[in-house]
Amino acid sequence: MNTLSTHVLDATAGTPAVGLHVSLTDADGNSSGTGITDDDGRLSGFAGPLTEGTYHLTFATGDWFSQRGISSFYPEVTVTFRIPEGSGHFHVPLLLSPYSYSTYRGS
Repeated sequence: MNTLSTHVLDATAGTPAVGLHVSLTDADGNSSGTGITDDDGRLSGFAGPLTEGTYHLTFATGDWFSQRGISSFYPEVTVTFRIPEGSGHFHVPLLLSPYSYSTYRGS
């Protein structure tokens, strides 16, 4: 069974991105879950099990920064990734600032 989690950090403040809306869709655009990051900037428990295929995690970064009175360049960040055949846990962190972001496959 494949599982997925994410962790979002606000690089400008050096703190977790609390309250950020995140959605997960498959390659056909079908929703596989949505949620809001917790007090540690984490979100897990997306609908599962996730089968082999391509997925999109979309982070509502523009709204999140706007709610804090901060102008930002990216209205949203979408990370596209592939879950291979088999089973395992996949972690997709996002390091965020108003004018840049980075991601990687975490553990």
